[in-house]
Amino acid sequence: MAYELYYWAEIQGRGEFVRLALEEAGAPYVDVAREKGSGALMKLWQSKSLETPSFAPPFLVSGKRVIGQTANILAYLGDRHGLAPKAEAARMWVNQIQLTIADFALEIHDTHHPIGAAFYYEDQKPESERRAEWFRGERLGRFLGWFEAILARNPKGSKYLVGAKLSYVDLSLFQLVEGLRYAFPKAMAKAEKDVPNVIALHDRVAARPRIKAYLASDRRIPFNQHGLFRHYPELDG
Repeated sequence: MAYELYYWAEIQGRGEFVRLALEEAGAPYVDVAREKGSGALMKLWQSKSLETPSFAPPFLVSGKRVIGQTANILAYLGDRHGLAPKAEAARMWVNQIQLTIADFALEIHDTHHPIGAAFYYEDQKPESERRAEWFRGERLGRFLGWFEAILARNPKGSKYLVGAKLSYVDLSLFQLVEGLRYAFPKAMAKAEKDVPNVIALHDRVAARPRIKAYLASDRRIPFNQHGLFRHYPELDG
């Protein structure tokens, strides 16, 4: 039975972290809003019959289960498809890294919407420019440096964040690098010099056969000015 992924049809957003895991696993799935329209997403999201309703997309339907929150969905898929370690301590560590990725993603989003998502970017440009300057100077390198340190501390010879095998957090870090290159090309060109292990991991993930095929397909939604990662030249310094 195919999974059903409920997320917005027009953007990568937080749903893309789930799509990458499904693609790497070779798991059949229906991207519901893209294939059946946004009405299908809204119908289930607003249903009053769900025992485990989600505050917001993405959420995943697997049989009778409806699972929300990106990190929670990835933990579920990781266990089912070999994208997470078997040992409990290592699984918790992977989940901790994914939650930190979620924190980073929120800070990236808030560079262009520091006041709130209800306001257009044009209505908060001065605040965005101030927030982006702080992000570029203080947060970008700090977050990327943390991932770099994890890769450096992993046992010699390992090419991944946790253990000797790829896990879903490697896919998620790949997506962060992709999005940051789109949103902050100038800042990332400088930052990448200090995180060679992060960039090497990104390149390894991009070369994996299923991910490579996905990136070249029309299933991969292009970056745009409506998603989590947005490029405004004035925010790139």
